[in-house]
Amino acid sequence: MQLNVLTLPGDGIGTEVTREAVKVLEEVVSKFGHGLKLSEGLLGGIAIHKTGGPFPDETARLALDADATLMGAVGLPEFDNVPPEKRPEKGLLGIRKVLGVYANLRPVKAYPALIESSPLKNHIVEGVDMIIVRELNGGIYYGQPRGIQGSGDEERGTNTMTYTRAEIARITRMAFHLARNRKKKVTSVDKSNVLETSQLWRKVVNEVAPEFPDVELEHLLVDNCAMQLILRPKQFDVVVMENMFGDILSDEGAVLAGSIGMLPSASIGEKKASGAWVGLYEPVHGSAPDIAGQNKANPLGAIGSVAAMLEYSFGLVNEAAAVNRAVEEVLNSGNVTADLKPKNTPATCSQVGDAVANAI
Repeated sequence: MQLNVLTLPGDGIGTEVTREAVKVLEEVVSKFGHGLKLSEGLLGGIAIHKTGGPFPDETARLALDADATLMGAVGLPEFDNVPPEKRPEKGLLGIRKVLGVYANLRPVKAYPALIESSPLKNHIVEGVDMIIVRELNGGIYYGQPRGIQGSGDEERGTNTMTYTRAEIARITRMAFHLARNRKKKVTSVDKSNVLETSQLWRKVVNEVAPEFPDVELEHLLVDNCAMQLILRPKQFDVVVMENMFGDILSDEGAVLAGSIGMLPSASIGEKKASGAWVGLYEPVHGSAPDIAGQNKANPLGAIGSVAAMLEYSFGLVNEAAAVNRAVEEVLNSGNVTADLKPKNTPATCSQVGDAVANAI
């Protein structure tokens, strides 16, 4: 197969972890006899520096031409106090919209080798294996009206949370399809005791559920779900929620996995004519400017995102499994970065990338 992949390293440690992820991708392509066409674009702070905006038109063109996009991270402290439309994160929202990716899949797995890395007690973390499914194209991050108006005591900030029936139904179906190939359980998260959007959310989820009679459905309020993710995380299989709730709760997964550097993600859209899912793949972590350029970053979230890309956008299940096995082999070796609290001298970002590539 010919793989046409766009890379968007972005800012901070994004360049470092993307380099290692590409190293692993090239090893997979070589071992399994595929072809690879790589292109690179600008997104985020580096795009602002070079083009004046966080999401250049050229990047949009490259993303639409590619079969899949692998992203590093966006964000730099120098932009923290500028208006939202001029921040690097605006580029991330822009590419999600252009690609039409609406389902963010965030696997959370507690590897045996990392049990001690979690601050939670071992018996709570052992065996955790879930996917958090976050709706990505709607909700409060995109709703209108929004903005800051007025002055003095009457200055007011406004954001609007809004969802249509169609948006809720399609993310719900995605969650149920995933659950069918796992433990056949979906937990839908909302705030239906307070929010009208959540009341519609629960109504539509309940209407879609009978299409999947083999999958169990439960509902949890978002505040209770936040607590249960820490108290009894093993109860979850596939957990589906709206955009802002997913943004917040998926970061709790870092506590379960041992480090936010471990978490990959896949943002999925509609299928192309080829049958492949449109996909944007990225580690969950941010740009971590405090360690950027020091070769300290954990690349395993980015490498895990390559595994997701191989599976979802290209249907290469065996190749994806090879990457995941290689990651687990490296974890078991203890040759890991400092965030995973190794017993010996921490490995560098590039050393971990080399180790995973060698284990393919």
